Amino acid sequence: MGHLSDSAPWRNWARTASATPQRVVHPADQDELVETVRGGAEDGLQVRAVGAGHSFTPVAASDGVHLHLDRLNAFERVAPQPDGTTHVTVGAGIRLGALNAELAARGLGMRNLGDIDKQSIAGAISTGTHGTGARLGGLATQVVGARLVTAKGDVVEACPETNPELFELARLGLGSVGVLSAVTLEVVPAFKLEAVEEPWPLDRVLEGLDGPDGLVEGNDHFEFYWFPHTRRALTKRNNRVPDETERPLNPVRGWVDDELLSNGLFAVTNTVATIAPRTTVGINGLAARALSSRRFVAPAPEVFVSPRRVRFREMEYAVPRDQLVPVLAEIDRWLEASGQRVPFPVEIRFAAADDLWLSTAHGRETAYIAVHQYIRLPYESYFRAVEQIVAASGGRPHWGKMHWLEADRLSELYPRFADAQRVRQQADPDGVFSNPYLARLFGA
Repeated sequence: MGHLSDSAPWRNWARTASATPQRVVHPADQDELVETVRGGAEDGLQVRAVGAGHSFTPVAASDGVHLHLDRLNAFERVAPQPDGTTHVTVGAGIRLGALNAELAARGLGMRNLGDIDKQSIAGAISTGTHGTGARLGGLATQVVGARLVTAKGDVVEACPETNPELFELARLGLGSVGVLSAVTLEVVPAFKLEAVEEPWPLDRVLEGLDGPDGLVEGNDHFEFYWFPHTRRALTKRNNRVPDETERPLNPVRGWVDDELLSNGLFAVTNTVATIAPRTTVGINGLAARALSSRRFVAPAPEVFVSPRRVRFREMEYAVPRDQLVPVLAEIDRWLEASGQRVPFPVEIRFAAADDLWLSTAHGRETAYIAVHQYIRLPYESYFRAVEQIVAASGGRPHWGKMHWLEADRLSELYPRFADAQRVRQQADPDGVFSNPYLARLFGA
């Protein structure tokens, strides 16, 4: 089993928390988007935009107007910059997979990506989607401009020089100040990555994380997957290589690892663990021992993105990087003491500190701990226990994943949270872009 597997998460979990919208609109262009927002506001309806519906929370739920942005997917402008980067303006509804393909056709690419490419760019940045890399931030740090439709139906451009405070919540603000119609990204020349995936003893991983030549600092992108109830992990080290480097992954080997084992067999083992929970420890141990190493070179998006088809629930917390090892130890102790059985690996990734108001990596080097549970297994006691454990380290929840925090606690975790509340209130005093879930998060 080389990778984890996917779900249709917003539909899996948040459907029970979402109301039936009065209007569902798929605007074909910005003019129709403006008209729909104005009409909804005039009729006293709340308006929420839906990207790919990838969030595990009801952040996009609305009993008013649901805006689906898929048709706002144009590639608008490509502007090379003196420093070698390029500013690319795209429709906010473009899916990451299509964006990557369009960039590649122009010899361009994003500095970093997560491991799923089904999200829209609007949804990905608005919920703080990230990849891994000690010197790299989340996707929202690659945003240099945004165009959004306000609660009054005005079209506003925002960037660090123009409407800078609005820009903060336009690029990472859960759609709380307007509906994104276009996003400008700073991208780089396309590049290749060498992927090295190896099973390691967990203790070796934890002991080798830090230092200038450690696993985190010594690689462009590093992550690992720990198999609960074992002391084994799968490590993934991805590093840039010259464009002429050739070491393609054998297509048969790729299919066996990514489809047969990571999706097909993984679905079977999770089903077995659901029927017979006592087998979970043995299944995880067998899976960890059965992992094989592989090394290949491919264009960066092909290395970053993995096929994921097994349905699950997920909670992810960002903790200070120097707190990762003790936090994992506490989670391990809780799992063994509680008797909770978890057939899904725990995913660990890393990010540089940044200054985005609502970024989970605001002001600190960050480690991300993502816990998953198979869709048919109970999850709440596990997730709540992890939430309590990370609280001692100031853990911040991923905005697109399950958690139970509200405004009072979030205001303690984010130094600029009061500023975010203020700008949201100024931009949308009547709560056109709100819903009950956002009201709990922001406190109004």
